[in-house]
Amino acid sequence: MTEQSNPTGVDETSANPTAAHRVVIVDDHAMFRSGVKHDIGGRVQIVGEGEDVPTGVAAVLKAQPDVVLLDVHLPGGGGGEVLKQVHAVEPEIKFLALSVSDAAEDVIGVIRGGARGYVTKSISADELVDAIARVAEGDAVFSPRLAGFVLDAFSGSIDVAAVDEELDRLSQREREVMRLIARGYAYKEIARELFISIKTVETHVSSVLRKLQLSNRHQLTRWATDRRLV
Repeated sequence: MTEQSNPTGVDETSANPTAAHRVVIVDDHAMFRSGVKHDIGGRVQIVGEGEDVPTGVAAVLKAQPDVVLLDVHLPGGGGGEVLKQVHAVEPEIKFLALSVSDAAEDVIGVIRGGARGYVTKSISADELVDAIARVAEGDAVFSPRLAGFVLDAFSGSIDVAAVDEELDRLSQREREVMRLIARGYAYKEIARELFISIKTVETHVSSVLRKLQLSNRHQLTRWATDRRLV
């Protein structure tokens, strides 16, 4: 049976009128949204969904939830763009980033954008319900490893301005190539991993080196490692 998509509407079947907190899920993977609804829908009210930036913003503004579960990487501009557009209209709405990524720039980027916390998708259902409740009550919530990024950013151990400014020069695909190069992947392995040609990998690497003003992959690896991007 084909699941009917309703990215901006209220999911009446998941909503629990006795649950304490109203939640909107913004994630581009329908199966993940379904999994979250199945796992925690009995303990929170799922009052809306979004699958990209436009539908996410629309769902949040329509539902006015207590907490938004926000994926970092979304079609249409990413989770940061959802934060920006929603907070321009409703600055009090609270966001909890929920992502597979544990890269420093993703964590720092959404926290600077106004998210109240950041947890990875390996989190258990019980932990996620607790995190939602804490964010709804005004606390900041992070997975243990990710909390270190935020502390380092505020202590000055990570130059947040430099991370943002330099990373902003790279496209999403260039960032993916950059991380794989920094992890020691050969061009052929990167091509296979990203389903692109070796020639395209070479083009992206050249572009990354030029934009970051680096000379070779060894400097690139050091650059990424210093910023905890790998």
